[in-house]
Amino acid sequence: MKIKNILPVTLVVLIISVLLYSLSGSGEDEAAYIASIKTEREEKNTFLKTSEESPFKDSLDTFQGLSYFDIDSRYRVKAKLEPVKNKKVVLLGTSDGKENRYLEFAHAVFEIEGAEQRLLILEVMDMGPVRGTLFLAFADETSARETYGAGRYLDVKKVPGATSIELDFNKAYNPYCAYNDQYSCPLPPPENILRVAIKAGEKNYH
Repeated sequence: MKIKNILPVTLVVLIISVLLYSLSGSGEDEAAYIASIKTEREEKNTFLKTSEESPFKDSLDTFQGLSYFDIDSRYRVKAKLEPVKNKKVVLLGTSDGKENRYLEFAHAVFEIEGAEQRLLILEVMDMGPVRGTLFLAFADETSARETYGAGRYLDVKKVPGATSIELDFNKAYNPYCAYNDQYSCPLPPPENILRVAIKAGEKNYH
């Protein structure tokens, strides 16, 4: 084979190798992500079944584990953070008729099902160990059908100077009052009731 013919063939082989490596890596990343979510769910079930701090502590023998949607990476989204400039205090009602105080922090803006969505992230104001941490509660079109009617939560961390945040709805979870009415759980603010079905994360407990 002549040298001038070897170069194009080598280039094609190199491109194919890079593509195959890229696809392989993507598949490995996806498999690792799914495995990590499954591990988190197994660990939570173990905690709820064995811990004295479990909301099922009075019925541990009958606890059969939580129910979830299938893991779907489409519900792992990168959201733009839009800080609230003129922050106001927000009072959220709770499942037992009380109120909790929060401070507006930022809006998380993202796209799901081809439409822009916005969620208000709040900052805890009450004194205690969680003061200054972030709180995100939401409801969607699955609420009171496939998921808990009073909404679900997502854990988010405060990162100074961050302009974006990851929202992984595969990690959306029920507050403890979904299992035991002795707990007091804040309800989502009205603007966090999404008009789209988030078929990810935890379902109703049966």
